[in-house]
Order: sequence, then structure tokens, then C-alpha cells
Amino acid sequence: MSIHDVKTGDTTSAIGDFEVPPTGSSIHTACARDDLERKLIRKLDWRMSIIIVIYTLNYIDRTNISNARLQGFEQDLHLVGQQYATVLSILFVGYTIMQVPANMFLFWLGRPSIFLPSCMLVWGAISALTGTTTNFTGAVLARFFLGFAEGPFYPGSLFLVSRWYKQDELALRVTVVSCGIPISNAFGSLIASGILEGMQGKLGHAAWRWLFYIEGGITMFVAICALFILPDFPHNTRWLTPEERKLAVSRLAKDGHGRAESKERTSTQGLWDALSDWKVWGFVAAYIAQLLGQSFFAYFPTLSATMGYNTTITLLLCAPPWVLSTIGSFALSRYSDKKQKRFIYIAASNAVTVLGFVISICTMNTAARYFSLFLMAQVNAGYMVFWGWVNNTFTGEPAKRAVAVALVNALAQAGNISGSYVWQTQWGPTYRYSYAVCIAALGVSTAICGGIHIHLKHLNEQIARKERDGRDSESIDRPMTSFRYLV
Repeated sequence: MSIHDVKTGDTTSAIGDFEVPPTGSSIHTACARDDLERKLIRKLDWRMSIIIVIYTLNYIDRTNISNARLQGFEQDLHLVGQQYATVLSILFVGYTIMQVPANMFLFWLGRPSIFLPSCMLVWGAISALTGTTTNFTGAVLARFFLGFAEGPFYPGSLFLVSRWYKQDELALRVTVVSCGIPISNAFGSLIASGILEGMQGKLGHAAWRWLFYIEGGITMFVAICALFILPDFPHNTRWLTPEERKLAVSRLAKDGHGRAESKERTSTQGLWDALSDWKVWGFVAAYIAQLLGQSFFAYFPTLSATMGYNTTITLLLCAPPWVLSTIGSFALSRYSDKKQKRFIYIAASNAVTVLGFVISICTMNTAARYFSLFLMAQVNAGYMVFWGWVNNTFTGEPAKRAVAVALVNALAQAGNISGSYVWQTQWGPTYRYSYAVCIAALGVSTAICGGIHIHLKHLNEQIARKERDGRDSESIDRPMTSFRYLV
């Protein structure tokens, strides 16, 4: 049996099961449906919350090398020149390779509750084994395979979330998933400060090795727990009641998810659909520039260290900016969902971040530079709204969406790879050239997003014109007339 012969299930059969009653029907039926929907969303939100923990650990395992650098990682492995940057960037090569095939496989398998935790178990083991490396070659191999194992998680989790929530619910839920980034940057630094301070020399191992052992072990434990918590897709999740399953399917069908479901595309067709859609490539270009502009993430402890404090204080100072970033991300995403707009909030977030870069370029004053770190961390808010926008744009086309999300995230890792070389030691401690590169990159990203915004508004006008004229809208990009792109 080939991978494209299997379908994830027909969801259109349940569309009519929860139709709003016609005029004159019992209001009690509609209220009962609303109560059941609220109960379903609460249950789903609780189950999905494990993704926050998983993504936090995903990012901690990816970036703990930055904390290890402060406690002798480079010296013990005898890294010179650009070797540290290479160790950082090689992860994204493996990360890129796995994303599209993994999401195609997930679409075919239809069991994210098994697939995603299995990937997590593997990357936790590799992360722990990174602590055993003794030279540049070992570190490069460990990081490459870590990226290979981590690659399926983020696009897979975004695809999973997009198969459960409606358009006006999506950006906030994507933020909930993605807030693992600021949480990991905040609490990862706090955990690292404790391990690096207290584990030096224990059992004859350097503290930075214990950092990998402990954090990798925690990841493996959470992966086992996630096997019993994560949902699958609406049509095949075992812990739903029959009524909840019908409702989960019908509410998405009415929101625009059901247009393509009755004639489901295969994984291979979804790949071609994504590759031939210029909107996918527009998001790829925007995201490459965005990740280049966000390349300071991996060097945040290094930037904090420019204020002149010891390792423990430096890591502790990393936490507050990311705590504020988490709060700002939730606020902006919730407001974005409420207003049903995306681009303006991405642009605003990038503007605040650029202001932080400018402050750091202009002064070495400790207070001013620390304030600039708070502003820089706010880039996360726009980043999370961006991913809500990507998922909204490909609503209703599950096979295409699975590939599109993975393709955008995979190809855009070129921004992370190149960004690893932006923060060169000789440009420190001011890093003015590094900040200038990031300012330019965020400017390009915002401009591309602006172009996508204008094009999607034009498509919405086409759809509205077809509706007004009473003509069939099959000839334009989105055949469901009730659908509108969020812009």
C-alpha cells in the first residue's frame, strides 16, 4: 500500500449532524449544542496544553548549547574560529530535511498522538548524548541528528492544531503552542543557571555536560506522558464521545474546513498543490527574513553577558524579557483573533523589536541595553501571529496545509543557518553590524508580508464580487463563498 493511497477520513458526513435548527425549532437544542461545543473546546484545550511543555523542551534542547557556552563548552571541545557557529547551524540542516516528509507521513498515518511523542523520545536521547561529545566532529554529528529528530514536531503540532480549531480560534492556539519559545528562553536560563552553578565536577563531569544529561532525560520522560494525552484528528480520536466527534467535524466544516474534505487530496497531491501556490513561496521568503532577524535568540545569553555580570547573574537576567514576551504574545494574538487581522500586528511587533536593536546600537549603557532586550524579545508576538496567518490561509485543504506548513518552516531555516554566522565574536561586545543585519532582515520580512496582505485583500474582493454577481466561484482561488482570507 502506498503512502498516498490512504485517506485520513471523510469529515463531511457529519456536517449536517449539528445544523442550526430552522426557525421555529426548539431553542433548547441550539443551547445544548453550544454547551457541548464549550465542553469540547475545554477538553481539547486541556489536552493540547501538553504541546506547550513539549515545545518548551524542544527549544531548550535546541538552545541549551548557548548556555553551555558560558561554562566551558567551547574550551572543552577545543572549538576555534567559526566552529561554534557551525555547531549551531548544522542543526537546521537536519531540521530542514525532515519537515516536509514528516508532515506528509503524519497526514497519511493520522496518529499524531503516537508520531510526535516518538520523535520527542528520540531527540531527548540525542540531547542527553550531546553531553558525551569530546570534539568538534562529535558535536556536529549530535546537533545534526538532533535537528533531524526535532524537525517533525513544530510543523506537525501546527497541523494538528489547525485540524481542530476554527479561524477565529486559531491564532491564540498557535500562540499557546508557540509560547514554548519564550518560556524555554526564560525558564531554560533559570534551570541552566542552577545546573551550571551546582553540578560542576559532580561524578567527574563538567557542569555543561550535566546540563545536557538532565534536560535530555526530562524530555524523554515527558515524551512517554504525551503518548497518553495528545489527541489525534477529529474523526479518529478515541477519547471523544460520538456526539463530540460529530460536533468537532461539523463545526470545522461550517468554518471552511470541509470544502476539500468530501474529495480529499492525497499526500502527493497536497505536495504538488503547495509547491504550485505562490502564497506558500511568499510566506517562505517572509519567514527566511524573519528568522534571520530573530537570530539573536541563539545568542541571547551572549548579549546579556555584554552587561558585564557573572554567568549565574547573566542567565538570571535572561528570564524577565522572555516572561514579558510571553504575556505580550498572548495579548497580541488574542487581539488579532478578535479583530480578525494579521499583518498589522506582525508589522507592529517587528517595529518594537527594531527599536530595541537601535537602542543597543547607540549605547553600551547597562540599563539601556537591558531595556533593549525586553523590546527585542517582543518579536515573538508577531512571529506567533504569523503562524496563525499561515494556517488560516490554507484552511480547508488538509493535505496541502500539511505540506505548506512544513515547507514554510523547512525552507525558511536558511534564515537560521545564515543567522548563526551573524553574531561573530569580533563584532562584540557592541554587535552593531549584527543588529544592522537584523534590522534589514525584519524590514524585508515586513515588506513581503505587506505584499501578501495586499494580494489576499484582492482575492477577498474577487470572492465578494462573484457573490454579488451570483456567479459560481469555482474559477477563483477559494471556491467556498463563505470563506475570507484573514489579512
